[in-house]
Amino acid sequence: MAQSQAETFKTLPILPLSQALNPETKPQFLADLRHALLNVGFLYLSETGIPDSLVEDVIRECRDFFEKLPLEEKERIEMKNEKSFLGWSRVDNETTAFNPDHREQLDLSTPHPVPGPEAPLYHNLLAPNQWPSSNHLPKFRPIYEDYMRRMSSISTLFTSLIAEAIGLPPNAFNKFFDADQQHKLKIVKYPEIDVPDLPADASEADRKKWEIARQGVGPHKDSMLTSYLLQASNQLGLQAQNARGEWVDCKPIPGTLVVAIGQGMEALTEGVCASTTHRVLSPRKGEGPRYSVPFFQGVSYDAKFEGMDVPENVLRLRDEARKLRHDDVEFTFVKGRWGHLGEATLMNRVKSHPDVGERWYPELLRQIRAQQAPTAQAA
Repeated sequence: MAQSQAETFKTLPILPLSQALNPETKPQFLADLRHALLNVGFLYLSETGIPDSLVEDVIRECRDFFEKLPLEEKERIEMKNEKSFLGWSRVDNETTAFNPDHREQLDLSTPHPVPGPEAPLYHNLLAPNQWPSSNHLPKFRPIYEDYMRRMSSISTLFTSLIAEAIGLPPNAFNKFFDADQQHKLKIVKYPEIDVPDLPADASEADRKKWEIARQGVGPHKDSMLTSYLLQASNQLGLQAQNARGEWVDCKPIPGTLVVAIGQGMEALTEGVCASTTHRVLSPRKGEGPRYSVPFFQGVSYDAKFEGMDVPENVLRLRDEARKLRHDDVEFTFVKGRWGHLGEATLMNRVKSHPDVGERWYPELLRQIRAQQAPTAQAA
């Protein structure tokens, strides 16, 4: 049962996608989805139609990449080798909320050719993948290409359901997609760390130090429209922040994806769809490494920041829900700051991966560091 709109969430709703495909159950699915969009911004999606065998293959290949691929093979496809921000990143090489993320990862995307010299700078994000060697992982590429194709279809369907849930035509978001839309995917390993328990009487300063020490990924909101996380191991770690500032565990549930609403969706829907702050705490010694496979639905980098014609009754629900939202991270998609979504996205990537910025985008990195300096000093 959905929580009252006067309450903040303590758990995440579970929505079976199969119900959206049945005319008899679809109205209730849309009602539950609208509540989740307005008041939570996070949910579990079950009964997605992805074959169990493919999920098992995705998880196995994820682990094999991190545990079996030699270091020199990873370095061959390191992210900083290319302008696209696609490729392998070392532990502590990405930054969130001014602190390093203690994770190792590989960034992939749906396939695109290298852009021409006349293309905008942000089109550098469109590029071929850096794949691990088929000599070492012969099944990796076909399995992940299959998974990305299926997730592309699911994300397109789910976005149409979001539109219906807030009173828009199913195709309302289509104008924000390219014909060959780029979507992205990561495979991620969070190594164990040796951190003691936080005492119950810990000071606020000690609590912050403890949280930084356990930072797998720091507090943030996803960028674009929707994200779909396959939790590929059974540890706790992913947490969403509710309106009271409390961190709510998003425990792994077999057969589900955790869906996060992105800042792009919140901006385009005039704030109706909530983009929720979340983080990942690293597993502690003895728990084993944590693995995850997030898929990020893309939008056209050439799209502009134009809002949707959301019905007035839904906007009134938004205004009520906003009273209960908790925002403590920078909102990227502020109208007037960027001309296109691609500009904001490129700056976000440079901010997160300064090693790539130093090599390929030094001027953008200088701008970011100048903007961050006052905030970093205050922190």
